[in-house]
Amino acid sequence: MPRVLIIGVGSIGERHLRCFQQTGRADVSFVEVNPELRQMMTKRYGVMAAWDNLDEALSHPPDIAVVATPAPYHVVMAQRLVELGVHVLVEKPLSINEDGLDTLAATIHAKGITVGVAYVMRHHPSLQQMRAAIQSGRFGKPVQIVVVSGQHFPLYRPAYRDIYYKEHATGGGAIQDALTHLMNAAEWLVGPVTRLVADADHKVLEGVTVEDTVHVITRHGNVMGSFALNQHQAPNETTITVICERGTARLEWHAHRWRWMTEASGEWHDETIAPLERDALFIAQANAFLDAIEGRTPVACPLAEGRQTLRVNLAALRSVTTGLWQMLGL
Repeated sequence: MPRVLIIGVGSIGERHLRCFQQTGRADVSFVEVNPELRQMMTKRYGVMAAWDNLDEALSHPPDIAVVATPAPYHVVMAQRLVELGVHVLVEKPLSINEDGLDTLAATIHAKGITVGVAYVMRHHPSLQQMRAAIQSGRFGKPVQIVVVSGQHFPLYRPAYRDIYYKEHATGGGAIQDALTHLMNAAEWLVGPVTRLVADADHKVLEGVTVEDTVHVITRHGNVMGSFALNQHQAPNETTITVICERGTARLEWHAHRWRWMTEASGEWHDETIAPLERDALFIAQANAFLDAIEGRTPVACPLAEGRQTLRVNLAALRSVTTGLWQMLGL
């Protein structure tokens, strides 16, 4: 079995550790600088190898590494790993700027290494089915995408005040945390964002000053888009609606379905799935990355697409500051 090294086992790193274990296809170890957390994770998951520093862990390089540290360290760590011939899955957002990404891309190409960005929504079966239907042309060309999402973030991440989320410089705030998942999914559905204007503010979440509420208007070439997100409402709901020339497709994440309508004032046709277990998408992501390394399937979100979504993050933050439309050079 391939040896998988998880770098950082905070909340998301712990989930990667657990889910790569659950594939039954990997020998999983980890690096964690916090001694109490390292000891707890070792006992909780029965991990035989756990290091307190990356240098020691890389003295015998793994086959695969998952970079689950704060965003400012992602690219530097990925570069080091790729130079050693290690395949890398990098958590989102890819970074907080584009520094080092040209070099990383060139090294990946030279080494023939598989690198992906962990935008886990791409593994949702309903989103995959909806995308396949849109790409088949059955609804005609997409002309508009409308995304509405919200949840009570403190319920799901009670330590949000004390982690990366509290500062933009560490990848925090709603734009880099939650909205980036939706932007990446939208770009996967209808193509990359070519320009945008954004408005965002801190409205409710206690103990932080970063934005928790965001509105963005986008253009994806000829496709018009709008996004509304907050991280404080009571309902945990996400809808992604793609309006096409001859029909409309809608993902309703919270209702475990995607649906479509082609007749004016007609009826929705529902394509439902069973409610997903808590780790289902992350296990699917782990299996898909292992498949990509084995050459069975393309990587779900390659570096170039993760970099494009990073550009959207940065453009949205600039737009909030300037109040101006941002053009994304593609």
